[in-house]
Amino acid sequence: MPQPTTSPLVGRQDELARLTGLLDRARAGEARAVLVAGDAGVGKTRLLDETAARAAADGMTVVTGRCVDLGDVGLPYLPFTEILGRLAADERFASVVAAHPLAERLVTGGPADEGSGREADARLRLFEDFTGLFADLAAAAPLLLVLEDLHWADQSTRDLLRFLLSRAVLQRTGGGSQRMALIASYRTDDLHRRHPLRPVLAELVRLPAVERLELRPLADTDVERLIRTLRPDPLPEATVRRIVERAEGNAFYAEELLAATADEGTAAGSAEVPSGLADVLLVRFEQLSGTAQEVLRAAAVAGRSVEHEVLRSVVELPAEELESALREATSRQLLVAGGLAGEGSGERDTYTFRHALIQETVYTDLLPGERVRLHRVFAQLPATRSRPAARAHHARESHDLPGALEASLEAADHAHRVGAPAEELRHLEAALDLWQAVDPAERPESAGLTEITLTLRASAAAAHAGENHRAVTLTRAALARVGSDADSELAARVHYTLAGRLMGIDSVAAAFTHSSEALAMIPPEPPTPTWVWAAATHVMAAGYTGDEDTARRVGEEALGKAKALGMTDAQADLTISLVGFGDFKRRTPEGREQLRHARDLARRAANDSIELRALFNLAIGSFESGALDECLTWLTEGLDRARSAGLLTAHYPLMLRYLRSLVLFTLGRWDECVEAARADADRMPAAGAFVTGPALYVALGRGEPGAEEGAQLLVEQPYDSMAWIIAGVVLTDGAAMRQDPEAAVGQVRATLARLTEDSDGDRHHIGIRLAALALSAVADAAAELRLTGDESGARKWTETAAELAGLARDTANVDEDSWFGPEGRAWLARAEAEESRAAGRADVDAWAKAVAAFAEYGDVYERARCERRLAEALLAADRRTEAAEHARTARETATALGARPLLEDIDALIRRGRLQAQAAPAESVLTSRERDVLLLLAQGMTNRRIGEELFISGKTASVHVSNILAKLGAASRTEAVGIAYREGLIEESTAS
Repeated sequence: MPQPTTSPLVGRQDELARLTGLLDRARAGEARAVLVAGDAGVGKTRLLDETAARAAADGMTVVTGRCVDLGDVGLPYLPFTEILGRLAADERFASVVAAHPLAERLVTGGPADEGSGREADARLRLFEDFTGLFADLAAAAPLLLVLEDLHWADQSTRDLLRFLLSRAVLQRTGGGSQRMALIASYRTDDLHRRHPLRPVLAELVRLPAVERLELRPLADTDVERLIRTLRPDPLPEATVRRIVERAEGNAFYAEELLAATADEGTAAGSAEVPSGLADVLLVRFEQLSGTAQEVLRAAAVAGRSVEHEVLRSVVELPAEELESALREATSRQLLVAGGLAGEGSGERDTYTFRHALIQETVYTDLLPGERVRLHRVFAQLPATRSRPAARAHHARESHDLPGALEASLEAADHAHRVGAPAEELRHLEAALDLWQAVDPAERPESAGLTEITLTLRASAAAAHAGENHRAVTLTRAALARVGSDADSELAARVHYTLAGRLMGIDSVAAAFTHSSEALAMIPPEPPTPTWVWAAATHVMAAGYTGDEDTARRVGEEALGKAKALGMTDAQADLTISLVGFGDFKRRTPEGREQLRHARDLARRAANDSIELRALFNLAIGSFESGALDECLTWLTEGLDRARSAGLLTAHYPLMLRYLRSLVLFTLGRWDECVEAARADADRMPAAGAFVTGPALYVALGRGEPGAEEGAQLLVEQPYDSMAWIIAGVVLTDGAAMRQDPEAAVGQVRATLARLTEDSDGDRHHIGIRLAALALSAVADAAAELRLTGDESGARKWTETAAELAGLARDTANVDEDSWFGPEGRAWLARAEAEESRAAGRADVDAWAKAVAAFAEYGDVYERARCERRLAEALLAADRRTEAAEHARTARETATALGARPLLEDIDALIRRGRLQAQAAPAESVLTSRERDVLLLLAQGMTNRRIGEELFISGKTASVHVSNILAKLGAASRTEAVGIAYREGLIEESTAS
């Protein structure tokens, strides 16, 4: 009966689990009902379709009825009539329907019940007949009733629903179980205060068998996933972001905006609402009185929210008429008094459009002259003049371009002061758009303000907002405006700024070219601040391209000049750069002491960006040296500083946020890693997608879906080395875990080729880790072919293993004076141990070395993975007791992390090697909770029943059962119980 749908279901896993749980209970004989609430388009129907499809697949009878908006006079019992019509037309149920003649008359249109003495009695008999009908259906097979759009239900339908839920179907006593579930949906945005469904809902939700499930708007990440699923061909990132922003979590709005997007710059990316969607949104608006429509039009010009006093000044209505109009608009769920939850708009005298697209639609529907007039009124209000951003908007829309330019610059200044770089960028770009359109005599007078300096300022704001590619574009625009007669210092400033921006997008060769040009444009003597900053940029660019001699020479000269000029922040910047080229590298205590000095200098100069660079280098230096706890301390300080400066989206704060998640992953604090990534994702610029990368490592380690898909999305963005590193790790490890050596090796080569493309072929240090990960799959393939007698095939993979191990060794360059630290040593040890496995050797020493190396570094997960391999090698060497001990230790770690694939692998090794016989006595291995579960297991209980007895979920009970099987070395529940009896863990009397 449920109709198939092609629209994907995203972001509703929790809600779907709740509804499928209700179906499970219904099939077990516990009748339940759920009232599903949510705004129009939020995804109620799609969720119900998926639930109905699953119910049908599980053998339930599914019947659906829909209410329809027929105005004040509706058809009585319409959804139930539809249900009966479907049942009567189905030969499986026609006889059941025929056995209930009163109900059947709703379909056949037969005469009324002539035997009834009173109308009330007739209704009661009809309701009882429906009850009997549904009971008979449920007796034959579990039944699911689905009622959609209850907000349009007629009075008769509401009465029958109330009877079924409160007095009959869900409340039967003494008649045995009732295998029935009822799910009904309604729109919350249609329920005005006097809506007749409100009192019915208030009554029903108090019933013990009735639940309410409210569908909240989808998260932005889920809307983006929906868009990419519906449109698999690439869409411009700006278009996707705009659709996500405008849809505000509403799946229907997102689909309509996407459908209207034929190419970049059409409906989804512009201010126009697609005509079909606009028609839907205008229906409720056009039901308002003329006065209320006038008020809403004025409110739409104000924006998403408007204060009561501002609105009163614009519409100039008597207080009573204005309040009546606002009450009407709020009752119709078009405006919300006091702002929306979560927006921080708690002002009681503020009105907010319930959804941004409603405001856009009403605004678009204004006549051109009406729109200009209203904007002019808003621009002249005293309340607006104190808010430069609002004044700029209204001035521009009312064609006052000089006023708009002045206000845009004021708004940018304000955004800069409060640490809002994205808003600052928006206002500066607006000012740049207006610059040429405003007569020079009418432009604001400000020292040094030119189109070039304004463009450079916008470039800085873009960089601080994490929009690195936009920063490069803006700086190139500034360079294009530099004429041959331009001041050499200004030209040099533009060149070294462009060099800095290019380093932000990993274009280091081009950065070195521009920093060289900047340095050549101005003489080093007499010393000038411009030369010092050009030199500081050139030092960084030279370091990135590997020209350390130039970097050290220019850096030391510039540092001397910076000290002579008293340029404290430049001293800090140059000190940070020089630490990388001297004897005291950042991973040494001496190097980090120099970095602390640089941090203090930058703080004294109040240069937030350079202070954050110092803090990042302190954190990464601690990380590289294996001092992970110290690293977390620096990360906390750096992120606190970035937060207070409003620079969380700038380059170094993004790196700090990534490093924090990586450290949490490494230390085995996976839940914290995922939580940090989730928090970061909500406020991440497009260029900062790599920040949440360690959460993909967690998903892969736990066997959760989507890790490799998420990694693939990273490399589809504009090039970013960090994104490619993360994607390379996830995709290589994912292929290895699937035992696909060709894909793993191919991914290593593709990742390293891209990373070395702009660095003159220099090896990238991530090659050690990638090689070790791919070697796992290569060794598996060689071992499997060797077991089948295919020595030729095994030799092929052994040669590949030697190639990968050689790559790891060459990249490592194991020299105490190099950058190589504990992490690199650990991955190299694993690579060499995997190489020995590929060659057919069970090298206990190699794997023991890898375990020790990861223990020294502090990587909990990789230590467990290596311990599993060590246990395997020990087992091959017939050192069974040691093998069992390492297998048990690795298993405890995998269990604590929730690393399901690793846990299953270890359990398979334990069973295959019968290592449980070498373990400690079972009674000391099992936890107290596991012994409780074992006792109930012996009584033949299912996981669900065990969960109910112990007041835990069935899923948790299942985990305990799996742990018991692994610890006892049992392949099945029956075998586990047998072992428990044999070892005296349970007695016959207690298990009966």
